[in-house]
Amino acid sequence: MSKTIRIGTRDSELALYQAKAVQSQLEHLGHKTILVPVKSTGDLVLDKPLYELGITGIFTRTLDIAMLNGDIDIAVHSLKDVPTVLPKGIIQAAVLKRGNVRDTLLFKNNEEFLSSKEAIIATGSLRRRAQWLNRYPTHTVVDIRGNVNTRLQKLEDSDWNGAIFAAAGIGRLDLRPEDAVNLEWMVPAPAQGAIMIAAMEDDEETQTILAEINHQETQICTSIEREFLNKLEGGCTAPIGGLAYIKDEEVNFEGILLSKDGTKKIHVKRVKALGEHHDIAEWCADYILDRGGNRLMDQLKESYVKTNVYSTKSLTKDQGFLFNEKVKAESSDFVKISLNRIHPRFLKNEIKNVIITSQNAVEALLTNYSAVELQFKNIYCVGRRTKKMIEKRIGNVIHAEKNAKKLAEYLVEFMEGTEVTYFCSDIRLDELPTILEENNITVKEVEAYQTKLDSVKLPETVEGVMFYSPSTVQSFKKENTVEDNTIAFCIGETTAKEASKHFRDVRIAKVPTVESVIELVNEYYV
Repeated sequence: MSKTIRIGTRDSELALYQAKAVQSQLEHLGHKTILVPVKSTGDLVLDKPLYELGITGIFTRTLDIAMLNGDIDIAVHSLKDVPTVLPKGIIQAAVLKRGNVRDTLLFKNNEEFLSSKEAIIATGSLRRRAQWLNRYPTHTVVDIRGNVNTRLQKLEDSDWNGAIFAAAGIGRLDLRPEDAVNLEWMVPAPAQGAIMIAAMEDDEETQTILAEINHQETQICTSIEREFLNKLEGGCTAPIGGLAYIKDEEVNFEGILLSKDGTKKIHVKRVKALGEHHDIAEWCADYILDRGGNRLMDQLKESYVKTNVYSTKSLTKDQGFLFNEKVKAESSDFVKISLNRIHPRFLKNEIKNVIITSQNAVEALLTNYSAVELQFKNIYCVGRRTKKMIEKRIGNVIHAEKNAKKLAEYLVEFMEGTEVTYFCSDIRLDELPTILEENNITVKEVEAYQTKLDSVKLPETVEGVMFYSPSTVQSFKKENTVEDNTIAFCIGETTAKEASKHFRDVRIAKVPTVESVIELVNEYYV
């Protein structure tokens, strides 16, 4: 080949080592080469978005773009970091003979902690974390990031008992300490220990050269492992291990899928004659999926979906199932209710007119007294469910409205007498009593329960918040700021009025029920 082969590589110490290994083999065959470290994608220009080209790998993206731009001829990668589906126009052209495939435990002092109930192990790998916790469920696993040298220094400076590394990485950099042990029981990442060279699909001349350094046995084994990974993961990062090796003209394969916390594990082993092994990855993947792997993968995929809607009232399991597939909702009670003791003096005589605006007030009354003791002649309420609860447990409701303002307007026109008893919370809107008193109706307020605001800080990914009362809006504001594009999904007009003080986009459910608010959310996320 007359031209010089430009070898693209990331500029980390390990990446440069791998690129130099490729360079050495190519130059040994008489080819001219040059290393081209590529640091950032910031200055690289593409005619198409990354997703249209299928560029996804966090560790390979920079080199993919450089190759597509014509800045390099080949790219050198750790094969375990390469997505199982390569970008359009790029192919795997060769793999070098694989190094140590195992994970290695580097420990401090001694190995006695392995038999202890408590120990701290560091790893940035979801697969290693899950397998360690499966074997040592009482241990603590902490996250560790950075290049090999950085991670080694973090281990040295920490109070951790040990950290897990790829044996190939620390071996290639000649950094493997004496107090290190290969974890033979831990199934490695698919293609761990292998160096892969990518080239352009239409560059046949370069592909011919790279075929000279391709190691066939490594190619067979890593292809099986990556096919197994591809059939399991479906685009989701998951704790998956896979290892294939050839012995006595037989292909041996071991695969594993775990839950993120290591409590669930599905394991498979299979042996096929070399040459008859072409279905081994598919068979093993199907074996795992058929034995609970499908369900486990669904759970893993769900765990990676970012919460985009938050309910300020805890939702039941059945209510959670009502959201469509585009909604990932979380919930908690932003308002905590404490029922008060209602003094007998308020109920010693029959009360002609009673207002109840929430189910909490009903619960408070029935916690203090039996239905027989509640001598109410005319009961007026807010909300369909409150009405249903009152009629089921106390007595007939004369009239109900969707919100407090409409109920007040009705009472001004149709209520018998000029006095009403209002069982309410310590936090309530002024609208109802104000309208009544302005129209010469005396309002006798009885504090039936207390409302305590108990907000939480919401994830930054939340785009919509579900509100069920003005108090839930007030509670939300205690811990959260409102972004311009955040939507308030409200159960009714009174709640929406409070939300409109803070939100630009306020939407109101057709019916004042939790299910109707969920329907409102689903209509937005069609």
